[in-house]
Amino acid sequence: MRKELPEIVRGDEWAPLVIRTDYTDDAAWGEVVAALTRAVEGERDWEAAAHFVEDRRWGGVTGNEALAAVARDEELSVVFLADEVTMRSPLRPLLALDLGADDDEDLDPAYYQELIDSPPPREVRVAPDAVHMVHGNLQLANVDFAEFAEEAAADPDGVVRDLVTDSGDGVAGNSYAGGPLR
Repeated sequence: MRKELPEIVRGDEWAPLVIRTDYTDDAAWGEVVAALTRAVEGERDWEAAAHFVEDRRWGGVTGNEALAAVARDEELSVVFLADEVTMRSPLRPLLALDLGADDDEDLDPAYYQELIDSPPPREVRVAPDAVHMVHGNLQLANVDFAEFAEEAAADPDGVVRDLVTDSGDGVAGNSYAGGPLR
């Protein structure tokens, strides 16, 4: 039986919650932290904030265990895990877990049988540069989690990205120069 995980107290609901669950590569974790705290450039530069949990008691925690532990935070819509895949892949994709999926548990089966038979996705991989975009849109309820899952499904590596480039023709698009997710 797993010991009880420490409570997480976030000070800013607009800062994504990132929990480190793999402690095999400190350099990879440093890359994730650097990418998540890098200032975002554009019309207005802004500093990116994230709430990092780096506590070895979270080591090896599964997605379901993390969801159960953070479910007490009613303001939280998504949590990001820096797990083994994050540390091993050069893309450093975090595992995004949807906390809103539990809202479907009390559905009336007569009206929502299709949703009961095919529940929406509960997790998706997100590149570090897309974490703030995913978190912000879910916090504002601009986009639902399933839309991000669809976006990831269309990506060759199965990852939500936020790399917008201008190819010179005035058309912005997603671009990634890396190899396949391992």
